[in-house]
Amino acid sequence: GKSSLTIQFVEGQFVDSYDPTIENTFNKLVSVNGQDFNLQLVDTAGQDEYSIFHQSHSMDIHGYVLVYSVTSMKSFEVVQVLHDKLLDMVGKIQVPTVLVGNKKDLHMERVIKPEEGKKLADSWGAAFMESSAKENETAVEVFKRIILEMEKADGNAPPEEKKCAVM
Repeated sequence: GKSSLTIQFVEGQFVDSYDPTIENTFNKLVSVNGQDFNLQLVDTAGQDEYSIFHQSHSMDIHGYVLVYSVTSMKSFEVVQVLHDKLLDMVGKIQVPTVLVGNKKDLHMERVIKPEEGKKLADSWGAAFMESSAKENETAVEVFKRIILEMEKADGNAPPEEKKCAVM
């Protein structure tokens, strides 16, 4: 799911089959709020809760997109363990993160409700989104959101829209 989401974002195509044993790096220029960002995306090799993150996954990394399948309780559990390992590795209590429930197009196979993903993301102080790499739903928004989360963590959050009431 995470590779399909990344390839959909970078190349604009859905890849159904992908070798889960390889790690890949992609670069893409993205404009968010009128500012250009050169994203370097590291699509990690098929991680599970028993794998150990390489130290390189914490150096010069500014944000993380953690993806689970809404059709798999196992992947939802694994993403929680990965998040804990990630925090241990970087030595922080919070890092800019977007939690993504992928495969939302598979309605009949869904086992994780959107509310469950949102609750988990809230407990981490992370953003939450659901996506469908297959239907190219929110693929771009996921990566724009991680940029916004990283900017917020750096104190560069865009100013809130000021509202004023006139009587």
